[in-house]
Amino acid sequence: MSDVHEPTRACRVSQERERPLTVHDLNELLLVCSLVLLVAVAAVRISSRSGLPGLLVYLGIGVLMGQDGIGDIHFNDAELTQVIGYAALVVILAEGGLGTKWKEVKPALPAASMLALVGVAVSVGITATAAHHLIGLEWRQALIIGAVVSSTDAAAVFSVLRRIPLPARVTGTLEAESGFNDAPVVILVLAFSTAGPIEHWYVLVGEILLELAIGAAIGLAVGWLGSWGLRHVALPASGLYPIAVMAIAVTAYAAGAMVHGSGFLGVYLASMVMGNAKLPHWPATRGFADGLGWIAQIGMFVLLGLLVTPHELGDDIVPALVIGLVLTMVARPLSVVLCLVPFRVPWTEQALMSWAGLRGAVPIILATIPMVEGVEASRRIFNIVFVLVVVYTLIQGPTLPWLARKLQLGEETEASDLGIESAPLERLRGHLLSLSIPEGSKMHGVEINELRLPAGAAVTLVVRDGKSFVPLPTTVLRRGDELLVVATDPVRDAAERRLRAVGHGGKLAGWLGTNGDNNHR
Repeated sequence: MSDVHEPTRACRVSQERERPLTVHDLNELLLVCSLVLLVAVAAVRISSRSGLPGLLVYLGIGVLMGQDGIGDIHFNDAELTQVIGYAALVVILAEGGLGTKWKEVKPALPAASMLALVGVAVSVGITATAAHHLIGLEWRQALIIGAVVSSTDAAAVFSVLRRIPLPARVTGTLEAESGFNDAPVVILVLAFSTAGPIEHWYVLVGEILLELAIGAAIGLAVGWLGSWGLRHVALPASGLYPIAVMAIAVTAYAAGAMVHGSGFLGVYLASMVMGNAKLPHWPATRGFADGLGWIAQIGMFVLLGLLVTPHELGDDIVPALVIGLVLTMVARPLSVVLCLVPFRVPWTEQALMSWAGLRGAVPIILATIPMVEGVEASRRIFNIVFVLVVVYTLIQGPTLPWLARKLQLGEETEASDLGIESAPLERLRGHLLSLSIPEGSKMHGVEINELRLPAGAAVTLVVRDGKSFVPLPTTVLRRGDELLVVATDPVRDAAERRLRAVGHGGKLAGWLGTNGDNNHR
C-alpha cells in the first residue's frame, strides 16, 4: 500500500475542478459545517446517557462523511490534518489548563512528571518490543507506534475524570500527566520519523529535557504576565477577557515552539497559571474556553474520521488488538507501578490509574507525522493506531466509573463552589463581585453579618426569586440567591476568600479551619 503524497486538497471534488471558490460554494460549506456541529452537539447528549465516549461518535460522523460512507468525501491530506490537529490540541490543552485546580495538581506534580517522562519511556520500550516481535514490524515502525500510543489524551482524560468523584490525588495526577506527556511523545515521534538512525540515546534524552525546560519557563512566564495584566487593566467589555485569555494561552504555545521549546507544555502551564489567578469575569472565561474546547474536539475527530479509509482496516485489526492488549495490560500498568512506588501510592489507586490511561485523538494526530515524513508503511501505522484507539476507548471509558466503585475510590460530592465573578471598577479603585449560592452550599441559612467580610467590602444587593432588594445585616441568605458584593482593591482577595470559605464551611468556617484558598475553583 503506498503512502499518501498527493497534492494538498480537502477532497477529490476540489482536485477535479480548478475554478475559484464562489459564494455558493461557501454557503454549501457553511451549511455542512453547521449541520455537523448540530449533530455532534446532539450526540453529546446521547453519549452521556449511553456511556459511549463522545470521541467515538465524532469519529463515526467523519467516517460516515468519508469515501466509504454516505458523504463520499475523499479526503487524504495528512499534512492539513496534522496542522488542524495541532491547533485543536492547543485549544484543548488551554481549556484543560484553565480548569485544572492547583490545589489538586500541586501534590501530584512529582508523580505526574515521573509518569510523563519515565512512564512514557517504559511504555514505548515495551510496546515497541511487542510490535516488533509479535507483529513483525521493523524496529523504526515499532518505535513510532510505541511512541504514538504512549501518550494519554488530554481531551479524553479531562472529559471523563471530571464526571467521576475521585480522590484529589488520583485526579490531579492523571490530569497533570495528560497535560505533560504530549510534549515528550511529540519529540519522540518526530525523532523516530525523521530520516537517519539515532546514534546516541542520551542526546535525544537531553533534547527532550531541554525542550521541556524551555517550554515550562515560557509557559509560566507568559501565564504570570498575562494574569498580572488582566487583573490590573480594565477592558471596556467583559467579552474581551475570554478572548484575551485564549490569546495569551496561544502566545505561550507559539513562543515556546519558535524557540525550539515544548509549546504544548507551555500552553498548558500558562493556562493553569491563569486558571488559578482569580481573573475578572472568570465564569464567562471558563464558558468561552469550554465552548472552544468542544468545537476543537468535534472538528478534530470529524477530520480524523474523514482521513481514515474503513475498507483498508481489515488487515490491521488483529495487530491493533495485540498491540493494544500489551499496552493496556502490560506496558501501562508496569510504567505506573515503577513510577509510583517511590511515592507510596496505594495499590487501588495504582490500579485505577493504570486503567485510566485513556487514548483519544492525540495518538491519531501523532500517527499523521510519519505519513507527512514519508515513512515506509506509514498508512499501516495510522490504521493500526486508529483501530487501537477506537476499540480500547470503547472498552476503557465506560468501564472506568465501574472500576472506581469496585476499588472503593469514589468520594462524596463536595459542597458546590460559588463561582464568583469579578468585574474591576478601575476609576473607583474597587471590584464588583457577583455570585450565586448553589445547591449544597453552606452559605444557605447564614445571615449577612455572619459573613464577617473584611472592612471595605459589603453585600450591596440580593436577588431572590427574580426580585432584588438591599439586604439588612440580619437578612438570611438562601440557596439560589444572587449577591452583589462591592470590595475595595486592598481587600478584594480577602473578601473572595472569605466568601468561598463560608460557602464550604458555613458561618463557622474560620473556627473550623476552612480556608477559601483551599477551595479555589
